[in-house]
Amino acid sequence: MSGKLNKLPPRYKGELVDIETKAIMKAVIKATRKLAELKGYAEVVPNKNILINAITINEAKDSSEIENIITTYDELFEALSETKRIENSVKEVINYKRALWKGFELIKEKEMITTNIIVEIQKIIEENHAGIRSQSKAVLKNDKTGEAIYTPPTKEKQIRDLLKNLESYINQEDNVETLVKMAVIHYQFESIHPFYDSNGRTGRILNVLFLVLKDLLAAPILYLSKYINNNKQKYYQLIQNIHDEGDWESWILFILKGIEEMSESSLKTLKSINKLFQDIDNKIKDNEPTIYSRELTELIFNNFYTRIKDVIEIMNVTRKTASNYLYKLVELGVLQVEKRGRQKIFINHKLINIVKK
Repeated sequence: MSGKLNKLPPRYKGELVDIETKAIMKAVIKATRKLAELKGYAEVVPNKNILINAITINEAKDSSEIENIITTYDELFEALSETKRIENSVKEVINYKRALWKGFELIKEKEMITTNIIVEIQKIIEENHAGIRSQSKAVLKNDKTGEAIYTPPTKEKQIRDLLKNLESYINQEDNVETLVKMAVIHYQFESIHPFYDSNGRTGRILNVLFLVLKDLLAAPILYLSKYINNNKQKYYQLIQNIHDEGDWESWILFILKGIEEMSESSLKTLKSINKLFQDIDNKIKDNEPTIYSRELTELIFNNFYTRIKDVIEIMNVTRKTASNYLYKLVELGVLQVEKRGRQKIFINHKLINIVKK
């Protein structure tokens, strides 16, 4: 397929496309209901940052996996707790997490999504300043089959014109349902393919930032990467069907189904983590009142892997006291201890098991 791409709103053969069919609007109701449940729960529970951190780590891992950047949870958790000697694949996942939070901060500050913000997100993921493509070697492929689906626009001026149009579409006030609009934005961004690398990861961050911008989420806790991973061939086929046949309805229904399923999945994960936090907090309070503090419970949930030095720094205690706290938690079955090199790490294995699911 050539690099011809229509500007938004969606058109096929010069005609505007109906992107709010009866089937789409029925799906919007289901997806919106699930998303509202997720938002509502996340807003009322304590320990929001802990819950968001766990969800974000999974998203960073899943989104990078779509690009064949594979890491284990063990590598990722260890790198997050100790920044030295990080392998490139793990570093890319951590960069994704950093880029997501930077994007979140920027849209809260600017109250809009701009091309410059999108460029900043991609820059953090890639750790370079390559910026928007000026060459034409990009080809969108089905990662599973290797088949070339689509050749994006080739000239820098065309890419920038399409990005300007996309920026306008994202931020303009209209009557299009927000979730439908998100599906359109995701397709258009991936089709513009404006960067040399990390278009997919940048686009998936853009999804959740748009939902935050439109106040359907208060924090970045809904991601489609796992859903896309599980349905990768269909994802690419539906993109191709828009290019070839103008079939927007199937694409939008696919994205809405993903929002519905992943809202439910994220809500289940958040509830499980919150319950575990409360159970462990109560267990420490009831069985080891002399070492109990909410700060200690929050520390072992924020870090996944905790080191003695973490307790010293956060709680301002001596090394002996910090070691005593952690070994008491091991005795309670709250943490597991392992030796890594010259130091010991204390693992919140129950939290990790929830995140892995």
